[in-house]
Amino acid sequence: MNNQNTIYGINGPVVTVKNAKSFSMMEMVYVGNEKLVGEVIEINDLVTTIQVYEETTGLKPGEPVYGTGSSMTITLGPGILNNIFDGIERPLKDIEKASGSFISRGANVDSLNKVRKWKVKITVKEGDFLSAGEIYAECPETEVIMHKCILSPNLSGKVVKVEKDGFYCIDDKIVTIEDDKGNFHELSLCHEWPIRMPRPVKKRLPATIPLITGQRVIDTLFPISKGGTAAIPGGFGTGKTMTQHQLAKWCDADIIVYVGCGERGNEMSQVLDEFSQLIDPKSGRPMTDRTVLIANTSNMPVAAREASIYTGITLAEYYRDMGYHVAIMADSTSRWAEALREISGRLEEMPAEEGFPAYLPSRLSEFYERAGRVESLNGKEGSVTIIGAVSPQGSDFSEPVTQNTKRFTRCFWALDKSLAYSRHYPAINWISSYSEYFIDLDGWYNENLGNLFIKYRKQISSILHEESQLMEIVKLVGADVLPDDQKLIIEIARVIRVGFLQQNAFHSEDTFVPLEKQKLMMKVILYLYKKSKQLISAEIPISRITEFGLFDKLVKIKYDIPNNKLEMFDDYISDIDDAFESILKA
Repeated sequence: MNNQNTIYGINGPVVTVKNAKSFSMMEMVYVGNEKLVGEVIEINDLVTTIQVYEETTGLKPGEPVYGTGSSMTITLGPGILNNIFDGIERPLKDIEKASGSFISRGANVDSLNKVRKWKVKITVKEGDFLSAGEIYAECPETEVIMHKCILSPNLSGKVVKVEKDGFYCIDDKIVTIEDDKGNFHELSLCHEWPIRMPRPVKKRLPATIPLITGQRVIDTLFPISKGGTAAIPGGFGTGKTMTQHQLAKWCDADIIVYVGCGERGNEMSQVLDEFSQLIDPKSGRPMTDRTVLIANTSNMPVAAREASIYTGITLAEYYRDMGYHVAIMADSTSRWAEALREISGRLEEMPAEEGFPAYLPSRLSEFYERAGRVESLNGKEGSVTIIGAVSPQGSDFSEPVTQNTKRFTRCFWALDKSLAYSRHYPAINWISSYSEYFIDLDGWYNENLGNLFIKYRKQISSILHEESQLMEIVKLVGADVLPDDQKLIIEIARVIRVGFLQQNAFHSEDTFVPLEKQKLMMKVILYLYKKSKQLISAEIPISRITEFGLFDKLVKIKYDIPNNKLEMFDDYISDIDDAFESILKA
């Protein structure tokens, strides 16, 4: 390490070094006597600028700065799951053991446990040729996830030595390969990867498989594909974090990466408590067995907030390359953008709209474009789905972060303050939200649920839009002046809103709803609408129809029919037929 360079100036997390010629752009460095982790972000012939990922209080000019010769990397290997890291992959549990409840500066802990032994099965033999990205060993990381050791995409060669299957630490050498230049490389259970560099893939695949979330408003009206991107914008208190918690708990991804980026510490504590108590419905094991948490709360150093997003997406790509479907929850990208703005201001860069740097759109696109369903270098299919929360001040969706996020995501789940305050969750506004995955996913829905699902979805959406237009008239003149067919629209839309779109995360039958039940719920609601419409066409007043309480009964259908007793929907169809037959006879 070079220790000839010293600190010249300090401005918050930004440190400058004068007349330094040995550093390279984006190089990882250690700053000061306590060796705080930093990264070179600007170089000119006079000054090198470094952003420090730890608290800089107490740093002084003249303290040394050490170069490492490598870019900002993280360690990829077994031990990532069932763990909680800070923004630069330092395990918070280990830091707590070393320094107590408060993180000490310059905490020097290994990213992954180097003492723990893993039961390793080596999947190659001497004489095999290992291509870049191929799997050479595997070990059970948790009860539900098999960890596959992947050759770094920068390497390939012939296997010349293989150890026996057994128990190994992550740094133990288990395979040796010889590359085409005659150099030997010893492979352990882990390797390093730069967080700002996307991991290469063999082929990108079309977005034709939905990510099933069990949330009706998403699965039915605004679906997202595996490998897709979605934004959840909403003001304070509209349920962004709660919605992401529900998606993390129930979506059919194999692995969840949850990045708490600049959020309140008590929210991350809630995630930890809930995930440790929640039993994964697929495996019967704790949810943490397939989850990794990255915590960079609002009271942690602001520069590490910017790195945490890249750390999270790199971990997600690593498991994607093993053949897993990964969902990454970024909560929230607005806090990440604010970190960009603060560092940009300290660098005295020319500000763009609302003080954000001019490169905000390109940084957002770099992040969201790392999503996708792919065929990895080893031929396995995997995906990374990115769901990013956005926190516009005052619920103003015209601000730069929200507007630029819309450019790079194909799902927009707009949270509505009035819905949230009326206790309607998820508070996704069905008028201002959209999904661009309909055409891509329609083939899957037709094949697995029949073409009626798409037909029902279009009818439900049409009724909601029609109600929205009618409510403008109702605000002016009241509902009494509307003809009965329009009153029916408002009545059936209430059933859709309260009985179908509103969902109770704390109810055992309603927190997750399978697609088949969603389809049958739509079928019964639309059947009631169809039969009511026929009676109104026969000049029977709507007041006669509502007397039977069928509309209120369908509002409760989500609770009254268990997810494993879908045959009960036939009874509701019969009840509607019986009620309407008695009206016609009267």
